[in-house]
Amino acid sequence: MKGDENTAGGTGAPSGLQLDLWAGIWLVGVLSTAQLVSQFLRSAISVIGPDLVTELNLSAAGLALLSSSFFLAFALAQVPVGMLIDRFGPRLTMLWSTVLAVAGCIVFAFGPDLNTLVLGRVLMALGCSSFYVAPLAIYSRWFKPKYFSTVTGIQLGLSGLGLLAATSPLAFAASTIGWRISFVIVAVLALLSGLLVLWWVSDDPPGASKPEHKKENLVESLRGLAVVSRTPSFWPIFAMFCTNYAVVITILGLWGGPYLAHVYGYDLETRGFYLLVLALSSMTAAFAWGAADRVFGSYRMPVLIGALLTLAMLIWISLAGKMSPGTLFVWFLLYGLVTGYPPLLVGQARSMFPPELVGRGLTLLNLATMGGVFFFQFATGAVIEWIAPNQTVYPLAAYQAAFALQAVLLALSIGCYLWAKDRARPA
Repeated sequence: MKGDENTAGGTGAPSGLQLDLWAGIWLVGVLSTAQLVSQFLRSAISVIGPDLVTELNLSAAGLALLSSSFFLAFALAQVPVGMLIDRFGPRLTMLWSTVLAVAGCIVFAFGPDLNTLVLGRVLMALGCSSFYVAPLAIYSRWFKPKYFSTVTGIQLGLSGLGLLAATSPLAFAASTIGWRISFVIVAVLALLSGLLVLWWVSDDPPGASKPEHKKENLVESLRGLAVVSRTPSFWPIFAMFCTNYAVVITILGLWGGPYLAHVYGYDLETRGFYLLVLALSSMTAAFAWGAADRVFGSYRMPVLIGALLTLAMLIWISLAGKMSPGTLFVWFLLYGLVTGYPPLLVGQARSMFPPELVGRGLTLLNLATMGGVFFFQFATGAVIEWIAPNQTVYPLAAYQAAFALQAVLLALSIGCYLWAKDRARPA
């Protein structure tokens, strides 16, 4: 292949090996399709939430359970997924995961009650549990460390198309063919994504020698988790991972749609439009924030800037009354832009672990990410239920309390993150 010094040559490649630019681009594109499916499934409840409440007579706690069950199952799967990635490789782990994701979509599409829908969400989560960290493990072998945050930002940006699909397109599909048939279509797309990974993805770049990792037994694998947890600055960064994604998906994937319906009276298509603005700005921001480490020469400062701006936005919406349509548009647009800093946090985390612990290190931190989403969604649902018990239309005060709770939790994680040592960006 034609070499390109500015492209790759990951930790799994021999010294001096250069990779073809287009091979790297194609790799990121294919792997992003899997996370695209995952992003859609994570956030799909928001736009159809009011319809599910009506169809199934769900309470606020029931709707929160339906959404948050995905993230709880996803979080619990992270430790075994990390062990599987380090032992059997990321590609094979993704292929087996795809089977569960497809099954989950089918169960959800035909579920007659809340319990069956929750089962479908759990299967979806187990299936999607490797779709983020497995590609990161592959990138750590294909690309030079200094490009890791940038590549991660590109994947998050491309996979953000899944967030877009879960807004206006899903609203349109739900109003025309119904949300159940829509999820059957998603099952087919998830299967196609798995076939692309099967045909086109390899764990290591062309010409690279495969890393020789000892086949660890269960005890040794668990011991590796202990090593990861003792890494300097691990726990302050873990605290930041608990909130960096939760503050986005709790609004985009759960309460944004009901908030727009109950407080503003917006219909399915209008709700989809505002959520589309948030998803599109968030997707665009991932590209820009992913390269911010090159501007600052480190990770910590841009992460703090993004987190503090996010905190300010949450304080704004928790204190504001009913906004005008224009102000509401501006808030959704800006919120997506300021919450795009997770690629930097992932790059900082990746720099902490040796190659043989990358899978377990990243999945343990992803456990924090998805566990944080579960807690955010469950806790905000409990707050809304407490303020508006046995209601299917929730008042503005209930949503303000939910947004304020998110702000408090984010502030706590920022305080913990201040104890993390800065890490210089790899040269």
